Amino acid sequence: MRFSFTATLVAAATLASSVTADLYNRLNVNDTAFLFVDHQTGLFSLVQDYNSDTYLQNVKGLADTAKYYGVPTILTTSREDGPNGPMLPYVKEQFPDAPYIPRPGQINAWDNKDFVKAIEKTGKKQLVISGIVTDVCVTFVALSAKKAGYEVFVVTDASGTFSDPVRKSALLRMQQGGVQLMNWFAVACELGRDWRNDLTGMADLFSKNMPSYAHIMDSFNGAQAALKASK
Repeated sequence: MRFSFTATLVAAATLASSVTADLYNRLNVNDTAFLFVDHQTGLFSLVQDYNSDTYLQNVKGLADTAKYYGVPTILTTSREDGPNGPMLPYVKEQFPDAPYIPRPGQINAWDNKDFVKAIEKTGKKQLVISGIVTDVCVTFVALSAKKAGYEVFVVTDASGTFSDPVRKSALLRMQQGGVQLMNWFAVACELGRDWRNDLTGMADLFSKNMPSYAHIMDSFNGAQAALKASK
């Protein structure tokens, strides 16, 4: 069988382009907005699928990620004047100028026109969603946003609910609806793309919110100090 030189070049170029192209539609820091849905002090007690300290740290990690990248962030609560309570102080304090929508009664935040308008105003098409509880407040918004034409990414470890079985069924429902599931660390890494963009900033973000990563940086800093001392 005979092959022409031109055909070989075309095949090589095609292979190269397929290797360098994005293999999937990644989070883009210029087209992403974060939605914190019902992270409220009263609802926090319902979270039983994570250790409370671990869960709170995950939420803080996600909030710090949104703040670090400077992406539009929207906060909403459900009947905060009742037993659900106000937004977790840490989350609200991180975004003093963010749109804050205290819903008077709508269980699905997407049913609140002010909430949807705030999202539309950002002009972003990728929504990173987290909240309490996973099977209601998060799932309803995620599926609604997906149907409205948005790319939806739910942060599983910054969303909590009553039990592991409830969480698994909620995640399955969202996944079947086309929602992408991530953890907060993966969100931060995908937005960052490349360590060379800001090695110190990303390392500080991870060290602050992940004790195990802080150990990595302690080891790295110790090695760097020893190397400098040996010169």
